[in-house]
Amino acid sequence: MMKLLKTCLLISLAIVISAIDEERKVFIAYLGSLPEGEFSASVHHNAILQKVMNPRLASKSLIMSYKRSFNGFAAHLSQEEKQKLARIDGIISVFPCQEVHLHTTRSWDFMGFPTTIERSPAVESNIIIGVIDSGIWPESESFSDEGIGPIPAKWKGECRGGIDFTCNRKIIGARFYGMEESVTDMIGHGTHVSSILAGNQVPKANYYGLAQGIARGGVPSSRLAVYKVCGGASCVYRDILAAFDDAISDGVDIISISMGTAPVDIASDPIAIGAFHAMQRGILTVQSAGNDGPSLHSVTGDAPWIFSVAASNTDRRIVNKVLLGDGTILVGASINGFPSSQEEVPLVYGRQVTKTCSETEASYCLPGCLDNSLVEQKVVLCDINSNTFSVKAAGALGCILPQGNNVSHIGPLPVSALDTNDMNLVKTYQKSTKKPKVQIFKSETIHNRDAPLVAPFSSRGPSRFISDIIKPDVTAPGVEILAAYSPMASPSKTSIDQRAVNYTILSGTSMACPHVAAAAAFVKSFRPDWSPSTIKSALMTTAWEMNPNRSLGEEFAYGSGHIDPHKAIDPGLVYDISREDYFMIWCIISQTTNASCHANLTISELNYPSMAVQVDMNSAFVVSFPRTVRNVGEANSRYVASINGATNFHITVDPGNLQFTAVNQQKSFVVTVRGKEVKFPKKMESVSLLWTDGIHKVRSPIVVYNGNSTSSVGASATPTPTPSVRPSAAPRFCLL
Repeated sequence: MMKLLKTCLLISLAIVISAIDEERKVFIAYLGSLPEGEFSASVHHNAILQKVMNPRLASKSLIMSYKRSFNGFAAHLSQEEKQKLARIDGIISVFPCQEVHLHTTRSWDFMGFPTTIERSPAVESNIIIGVIDSGIWPESESFSDEGIGPIPAKWKGECRGGIDFTCNRKIIGARFYGMEESVTDMIGHGTHVSSILAGNQVPKANYYGLAQGIARGGVPSSRLAVYKVCGGASCVYRDILAAFDDAISDGVDIISISMGTAPVDIASDPIAIGAFHAMQRGILTVQSAGNDGPSLHSVTGDAPWIFSVAASNTDRRIVNKVLLGDGTILVGASINGFPSSQEEVPLVYGRQVTKTCSETEASYCLPGCLDNSLVEQKVVLCDINSNTFSVKAAGALGCILPQGNNVSHIGPLPVSALDTNDMNLVKTYQKSTKKPKVQIFKSETIHNRDAPLVAPFSSRGPSRFISDIIKPDVTAPGVEILAAYSPMASPSKTSIDQRAVNYTILSGTSMACPHVAAAAAFVKSFRPDWSPSTIKSALMTTAWEMNPNRSLGEEFAYGSGHIDPHKAIDPGLVYDISREDYFMIWCIISQTTNASCHANLTISELNYPSMAVQVDMNSAFVVSFPRTVRNVGEANSRYVASINGATNFHITVDPGNLQFTAVNQQKSFVVTVRGKEVKFPKKMESVSLLWTDGIHKVRSPIVVYNGNSTSSVGASATPTPTPSVRPSAAPRFCLL
């Protein structure tokens, strides 16, 4: 029965059908198990409804049929119809569909990180997170300093917020760069990121009623230092490096940077450079992996000292419904704060409503192609999903378009993004019906049982420049995340949309990055003496293991897995990397030849918590990964190694058990992978090394992939591109 109640979230309570009076409410009829043999649920349920109401209204009253795991349906019914339905043979129960509220930010609860989790508030309050982004909206309730203590004595920064900007005990530092005049966020991106990081608990936060609940950051007691390097959607190298320079000197503990560009060699990457110097001062840099997936070799943040973050979904999805004039209801992906209309309106195809463009151009709904007089007060069907601005400008009430990546976004008007089959169904209906009509409803939240899955847009490895490393490092929630926003910015990021909101829903690796930065701050609040590499190791080795068959690119999509912040405070064993080892790796990958570089360390020998090697899998090979772990668990403990997963290679761990007698004691081992001279069916193979003492599980992925044909890593991959030429002008970074 609880399962049935949860399915109420699938039902749009805002549907208004003119043929059904206002006395009707949504009820669920439960019929028990599915019948044996062939069964058309919608036909059967429609036939039942015809017994209790006017047959012409039955199809429009039926909202949805439950047909995968059990038998039932939801429909608009009057009390009299509900009572008649309850008396029909085979109906087990009929009950009202009541609201079930999913709480925001859902992502933290999804990770097993509730508001009631044990914290160390005094230490957390002493942690300062530097946010390099588009600024912040300081007036947001998420950044109030009510109840927050004095600014940490260690803080060496300043509040240079510019025009009409004031810091407080929450936002303790602010700087802007380039042509900007203030740290005030005019595009919303930095505000959203900062809210995920360290926003206060704000009850009843929502986007037009969607995703309503408690908005909160991962470490709400921590302080923020904001470095505005982006006035618009792009940011220049020089400002990014200046921000790193200031943040390091100001005394931040962690840097969160949700931006990137096409992969560049590390010596030309300002984030890699800035993060390297931050690491030398004991500061961890967390960077978004990029939004250029699912293409391989698109990942950013591939320097070993950067914590690179992919985006995955949570168990909450936002969808919307479309009602066609023939009673068909389709489910699309979009975030609509309101319906297209209160009743069905005419549906037109873009190619049919132009006087100035070709049919193909008009079918794309290109700017200037749609004739206002032909689309006003109508819903327009478009063949691509990037021109909602022009549809809104032409006076339409709504837009139906194809899905881009099965992620819901906000448009300047009510939108429904449909999959290919449903798009074809709408086109057929529109073409075959004399007066086609449609209604797009307000969006709703539903339970997503498949989570977590890596988002299609999330950038994938392998790195173009460092082959023997798994990047991104981990994945975290980055799909349909509700957080604070700047009311100066359009929620749909279009100038024609004049709405102002305090909270909005965004997707991107930009949203995943602050989840990991906040998780790192949380770990640091319990382990303040841990280095950046130690914190990173703890979050990687305790991450949830992901299913490689469900994400294109496998480990090159999600790294070590999905973060679990609570487990990371007690990882058992950690992989430490010294500043000297990082420096030697810098010498190798940056090809530095100055006198201080005496590199005698390879990437595979770096004490990284994951292991990868690019080989010719058609030839015999042997590769070794020497590693050292430090005991941060029980003083007397014995860890036993195992290799989990099927592989065509021979993998050994020597020694296979580690006996510790003291906390912080170190032990070394070697993982050796041997391959025979045979043709393997796959171009990439992965397993996991697991160390366990019966309490802790310390897991590290091991990936071997083909150096002759990286185009076959995962599916539909692209050939290995050549390194980019260093730009002569100041290149631009994009917010992710």
